Amino acid sequence: MNYESGIQSDTAEAAVVAPEEEFGMEKPARHTKRWIIGAILVLAAIIAAYLYLTAGAEEDVADRDSQAATVTVVSPGRTTVAGEIVATGVLAARREMPVGVVGEGGRVVTIPVEAGDWVRQGQVLAVIDRSVQSQQAQSAAAQIQVAQADANLAQSNLDRSLQLVERGFVSKADVDRLTATRDAAAARVRVAQASLRELQARNARLNIVAPAAGLILSRSVEVGATVSAGSGPLFLIARGGEIEMLAQVGEEQLAQLSAGVSAEVTPVGTDKSFTGQVWQIAPTIDRQNRQGTARIALPYAPGLRPGGFATATILSGTTTAPILPESAVLSDDEGSFVYVIDGENKARRTSVEAGNVTSEGVIIESGITGSEKIVLRAGGFLTEGETVNPRALEN
Repeated sequence: MNYESGIQSDTAEAAVVAPEEEFGMEKPARHTKRWIIGAILVLAAIIAAYLYLTAGAEEDVADRDSQAATVTVVSPGRTTVAGEIVATGVLAARREMPVGVVGEGGRVVTIPVEAGDWVRQGQVLAVIDRSVQSQQAQSAAAQIQVAQADANLAQSNLDRSLQLVERGFVSKADVDRLTATRDAAAARVRVAQASLRELQARNARLNIVAPAAGLILSRSVEVGATVSAGSGPLFLIARGGEIEMLAQVGEEQLAQLSAGVSAEVTPVGTDKSFTGQVWQIAPTIDRQNRQGTARIALPYAPGLRPGGFATATILSGTTTAPILPESAVLSDDEGSFVYVIDGENKARRTSVEAGNVTSEGVIIESGITGSEKIVLRAGGFLTEGETVNPRALEN
């Protein structure tokens, strides 16, 4: 029974399949279905791989963004500011007057002034011993008296002769001789008087006097010293007490200055400033350091000491340029620079030319336009090309 049943089952199955195999229909349909399923599986695998890689890239970007340093950036724009030139230099007397011996000199017996004193024109600064010269002056005065006596006698003789000439007691020749004697005696009087005045003038020159009013800057003589015309200056006077600063200015900046502009001068060691005015621009440039001198006139003040060092801020018109806080401007051996954040949030080093430092910040003369995103702080910790997370400065 079982055997037959198996035979019948096989026969029936064969009977069912046999017509399909006879017409060749079963095998192509099965292959097509398998290809479709395989294609769907491959496409699904590609989509899954794409989604996986995209998600991984986004995660990497997110990770990088989360790890990037956050920096504050600022776009300074352009600002119109008063141009200033900062220069250094020394203080000096605007008009120095060296005072020395103008006579024959001698031993100094009196010095009534000290350095730092104000003196008027003609005031005696030092007195030189004149004991010998005084005796010479007295002798010259006596010579005048002698000459005057001779002149008086000659005049009397001439007067008497003129009275006797009409009576015939004195000849015309005698009158002429007596007249000549009288004239010679009068001339000797004038010579003696001139000699006395010369001695008096020489004696007056023994006093060393101030040629003009001013401030005594230095004194290089003491009582008891022997001085002469070759001794050099004994006193140095600032005429009128006027002081000036010899500001050393670069060649390019010097071209921006003109006489009459205002300047603020601050001596070293003090925070007090003095207002002055540029009164002269040097016509030449030093070949060694390529600098010229701007002479700033200053009125007298006790805080202005000639020979001292000072800093001057000189006005030089107006300029329009970006202004950055000092923290944004860095410098190294290659010069000044800032970090600019580009469109990919990468820090790019940009060289700039820094100008004067004002109360608002550092004037940037060239290198940026002012529209860039510039790192405000911590630029010293960044590297070229580093990715950052920029954050705009909140006002």
